[in-house]
Amino acid sequence: MNIGFIGLGNMGGPMAANLAKAGHNVQGFDMADVQIEGVVMAATAAEAAQNADIVFTMLPNGQILRKVAADILPHMSQSAVLADCSTVDVASARAVSEMANDHQVLAIDAPVSGGITGAAQGTLTFMAGGSQAAFDRTLPLLEIMGAKTVHCGESGAGQAAKICNNMILGVSMIATCEAFVLADKLGLDRQKMFDVVSTSSGQSWAMNSYCPVPDVGPQSPADNNYTPGFASSLMLKDLKLSQQAAAEAGATTPMGAHAATAYQEFVEASDTDLDFSAIIHALAAGEVK
Repeated sequence: MNIGFIGLGNMGGPMAANLAKAGHNVQGFDMADVQIEGVVMAATAAEAAQNADIVFTMLPNGQILRKVAADILPHMSQSAVLADCSTVDVASARAVSEMANDHQVLAIDAPVSGGITGAAQGTLTFMAGGSQAAFDRTLPLLEIMGAKTVHCGESGAGQAAKICNNMILGVSMIATCEAFVLADKLGLDRQKMFDVVSTSSGQSWAMNSYCPVPDVGPQSPADNNYTPGFASSLMLKDLKLSQQAAAEAGATTPMGAHAATAYQEFVEASDTDLDFSAIIHALAAGEVK
């Protein structure tokens, strides 16, 4: 297939490379001067979108997504698909879908989970929102870039699923970190705590798969000086999106709101954008309330 890929950063770059490695013709564009193996670089986003069967976007926020969509949609073929893999607000996802419909282009919002490692290894999880026709057209390519894809519903449903998932993750990571801080104060051995909690009712992905303390559980960023697998700034972005969505939907999410405030304080006080599990140090020091 002829594929356009706009946004070739830490996530988009390896995703585009995997599509090219699978034998597809990939033409890419990024504001930075990057070279991606197997990807032919275009001079503009519009050029990358021309004659493409499917155009993927991986962009920083909804405002940029709307701007890029307005730029490329007039150049896309009718019945092509615009597949956005960014994490943005639900309203932007739905607005871009409407823009695409006006140009007789199919649209799908398909944000991802799995981080930089998942992008490189082709093991991402995609949460897709859009019509069945758009999903069916895009699925074979999502299966190249990921290990699991869930069609969550109509336009915006993919973003809704991603926002809800990451609100849970932010809240559960803070709870896990608080538990280790308390365990340390009580003189409880960290390994013993992990052995109990990871097989008991307190277990979670944050504890079992991404333990926020070093030398406990499977390898995690804590074992690499908290070099980001998922940066704290990105967790803050997603938690802010969850609270924006909650306000718009009239949902009460007090724990999500508290997590957003905690990560705001942590990010603002940090000199380096560490992994989101590094918030344990701020909690231990009493710097996050």
